[in-house]
Amino acid sequence: MDRVPFLCASLLLAALSAHAQPPSGEAIYKQRCSDCHDQAGSRIPPRASLQKMPAVRILRAMNSGVMMTPAYPLRREEREAVASYLGTPGAEPGPKPEAFCKERAIRLNQIPAFSWSGWSPTVDNARFQPAGQARLSISQVRKLKLKWAFGFDGDISAYAQPTVVDGHVFLGSAAGMVYALDAATGCIEWTYQADAPVREAVATAPLGDHHAVLFGDLTGTFYALGAETGHLLWKKRIEEHEAALLTGSPTVYNGNVYVGVASWEETRAINPAYPCCSFRGSVVALRVSDGAQIWKTYTINDAPHPTGKTSTGTIRQGPSGAGIWSAPTIDPKRGMIYVTTGDNYSAPATTTSDAILGLDLATGRMIWSRQVTPGDVFNSGCVAGVNGPNCPEEGARGPDFDFGSSAVLVKAPQGRDLLIAGQKSGMVYALDPDRKGEIVWTQRVGKGGVIGGVQWGMASDGQNVYAAASDAYFFTKDQMRVLSPDEGGGLTALRVAEGSKAWHVDPKPCGSRRPDEPQAATKGCSPAQSAALTAIPGIVFSGSMDGHMRAFASEDGQLVWDFDTRRDFTTVNGVAAKGGTIDGPGPVVVNGMVFMNSGYGRFGGAPGNVLLAFAPEE
Repeated sequence: MDRVPFLCASLLLAALSAHAQPPSGEAIYKQRCSDCHDQAGSRIPPRASLQKMPAVRILRAMNSGVMMTPAYPLRREEREAVASYLGTPGAEPGPKPEAFCKERAIRLNQIPAFSWSGWSPTVDNARFQPAGQARLSISQVRKLKLKWAFGFDGDISAYAQPTVVDGHVFLGSAAGMVYALDAATGCIEWTYQADAPVREAVATAPLGDHHAVLFGDLTGTFYALGAETGHLLWKKRIEEHEAALLTGSPTVYNGNVYVGVASWEETRAINPAYPCCSFRGSVVALRVSDGAQIWKTYTINDAPHPTGKTSTGTIRQGPSGAGIWSAPTIDPKRGMIYVTTGDNYSAPATTTSDAILGLDLATGRMIWSRQVTPGDVFNSGCVAGVNGPNCPEEGARGPDFDFGSSAVLVKAPQGRDLLIAGQKSGMVYALDPDRKGEIVWTQRVGKGGVIGGVQWGMASDGQNVYAAASDAYFFTKDQMRVLSPDEGGGLTALRVAEGSKAWHVDPKPCGSRRPDEPQAATKGCSPAQSAALTAIPGIVFSGSMDGHMRAFASEDGQLVWDFDTRRDFTTVNGVAAKGGTIDGPGPVVVNGMVFMNSGYGRFGGAPGNVLLAFAPEE
């Protein structure tokens, strides 16, 4: 790890047992944490220091902070028990009073004048903002300057893509704080504290004379707030499995909101005592007005059941997995909804993992499924060469080629509709929605791998589909996994009609430093381009794990604008903030402004905690 741990890293391989009684925070701490925190050490906070911290801050460190990776094997209630045992009760202080707007009234039009709501401004998930909404020309992109910065206090990742509607910014955070900000200045209009981290791009929807803000958190709970006030309208846990999480943004259409469900369970399998695995991905349709469930469809038909025992005697379960990590795509013309799925966590393998699924929009009934990587059974028991008891046996193990990004519905130039999906394998697939997902063309845009290929999302302007490759590479140094500064990345434009390459741009390695740039500048750096892309007429925006946000000409891939976010920022809310790795969400372009996050403290990336807003220099 490249960060100082808050809790003992021995959590990774600790044996966890399911108990009928609530877990004891004291017992878990003594068994799994005390070896580190009960002894003096300059790099490890002692127990006495932890006992002075708010419990909510300790829980945040385990849920989404510096102890996120070691704490993955712990169940949610066990993390909460440890935090409550160690920390002090009560909430953390909220934003400073001077960070709030003097005028906090929010007024949204029934039909917004300017908007980017949710993962994509349109339900086809093309991540394309047309000229009338973007109001940003190529010449203006060249003149983009930082207008304001907003810091997320105490966070190490800024991974919730903002939503911008009629001059107001709505977004979540790793601390679970949801904000409404003034788009022009970044001052706070209201806040709401969710129960867990929020990494989705929130969505907005009309609700009578007002509007709702809709989002899920990393415990599987879904919320509706009043957009004008931030007051809770309703919330419900839409999946009862303990390891459920909501990371793919909700998609709103015709009074309903559609949510894909994924889980942490793949990481639980690193613990030899965990009975892997029992989670099944699903899509849930809810009514915006009151949260009533309209339908729910699992990505795996058969419920998990015992399938044997591991070498250590732990029960095996299956089938499992096929979580949905991305935003559902709506096809009003055909009355369909499309989702992409991840791998299976345990055997038996299913035909709906690593697949694009077509469901009936009204009922959720699965109409067709197109799998592109059969037999992909993988979990964290297989990582780092450990191959623990929960890792599938040799021959049954898959390459972990999830779909982490949404399918994009595009009308090809000749008038034919195509459904285009990018995979961690490095492959892009074009499917025919009128022929039950029959594959029309394929194209490779990256090497692929566990954190390779297309990770978070492509973009399309109708002529081309733009795909960035992660292909991040780790090597071992001093018994730690370190990101290679020279491998990964690349941006490719594919012609929608037949998938041929229009152009390709190689990445700039982190090792290619300026003469005056210190060696430390490359620490935690990678040229991998994992983050989602965003397109406007003439421009494609692509963020990189090296901390740069770049804009390329969509005609030929020429670099138009480059901003390095790996620096400290003075923020409008008075929070100490810095940029780091750019991963996960892409930038949002609305009414002449560009909004983007920087900081991603996972997978060896550089932590950061800032939202940046840009506008053309006058």
